[in-house]
Amino acid sequence: MDGMLSQDEINALLAGMDTSGGGDAGGGDAPADAPADAPAADAGSAPSGGSGFQAAEIDESLLTDDEKDAIGEVANISMGSSATTLYSLVNQKVNITTPQVELANWNTVLDNYEKPCVFIQIKYTVGLEGTNILILKEHDVMVITDLMMGGDGTNTDGEVGELQLSAISEAMNQMMGAAATSLSTMTGQKVDISPPVATLLDMIDDDPSDISDFLTGTFCRVTFKLQIGDLVDSTLMQLYPVDFAKSLKDTVSADGADQSEAPAEAAPAPAPAPAPAAAPMPDMGMPAQDMSQMGMPQMGMPQMGMPQMGMQMMPQMMMPQMMPNMNVQPAQFQSFAGGNPAMAAGENIGLIKDVPLEVTVELGRTAKAISDILDFAPGTIIELEKVAGEPVDVLVNGKFVAKGEVVVIEESFGVRVTEIVQ
Repeated sequence: MDGMLSQDEINALLAGMDTSGGGDAGGGDAPADAPADAPAADAGSAPSGGSGFQAAEIDESLLTDDEKDAIGEVANISMGSSATTLYSLVNQKVNITTPQVELANWNTVLDNYEKPCVFIQIKYTVGLEGTNILILKEHDVMVITDLMMGGDGTNTDGEVGELQLSAISEAMNQMMGAAATSLSTMTGQKVDISPPVATLLDMIDDDPSDISDFLTGTFCRVTFKLQIGDLVDSTLMQLYPVDFAKSLKDTVSADGADQSEAPAEAAPAPAPAPAPAAAPMPDMGMPAQDMSQMGMPQMGMPQMGMPQMGMQMMPQMMMPQMMPNMNVQPAQFQSFAGGNPAMAAGENIGLIKDVPLEVTVELGRTAKAISDILDFAPGTIIELEKVAGEPVDVLVNGKFVAKGEVVVIEESFGVRVTEIVQ
């Protein structure tokens, strides 16, 4: 239709090529002309998979090297603040390395990232207008959310569900909020974001236009190295529309230029004022003639001793008149509420109080051989290690937190908590 070969035509041409290099089988002359016209030879324009979407070629002229460096510096400062926030959420050492900025399209994201993964979309609502998308690997999301919920980061079995998506959205809200504060400092104006939206995507069968329109063309990709303790050593990807990346760079650069030009445009500094004349000696309650005779021999005092005393007294007597007027107030210190470490933990956990956790009541456990398990049938009785009447275990998200006794509420079972495990 537009002079470009379809995928079916490309497949037909490739099927007719002689893989041994003979060039005779299946119409060997046809593929000889294919590279001249077939856009499939360019990885940047290859079809992306099951969705049928065909990405446009990457336009490298959209960003200069200087613009990439400036965008990378802004992203580096923003992610530095985000790393500090993530540390407070997971209580693990977090390291986000210097970013790498490049232009990309949907196909390069598919080729360079593990699938499925979690897309987190953040929109700027105040100060800046635009959207950026963070991409995290599924395993990394499981580790982060497990740490946020009090785990050790190893509970990563299964798939990302609503619980994990809700928790990672809250984490990104705190991280990107800190990044917005850094941008506010750099731009000199308030910057705010909307609540992030997290989605698990397999990417292969997804149409990028359903995620965000800017993903259908060339966009700016910023790649970071993300390390969380010994649990995560991965890659964090941030995608910007090119126009938004340019505006972000221009806003920060303009603010920096204003600050750098301010001293040059200021009025020249006035010439230093002459040193003030020495203040007259205050009246010490002694007659003037006595002051002039303090070094005389007839007073019975050494002549060399009094000038030294006078030199020491002069600055002290002149100081009250040379010091400028100052507003002196008593120091005020913030009171500490007992230094209870639980208070800091309470403030931290307040960020995720609305995240649902799975509560499980365990009646008991036992170990059986495989042969015994294969003999299970309706009516088989399994003896547990607990004695009748012994409290049952209450687990929250797989962690043992309490003991209780079984009760019946109308037609349902319940558990009355009798002991909290510290």
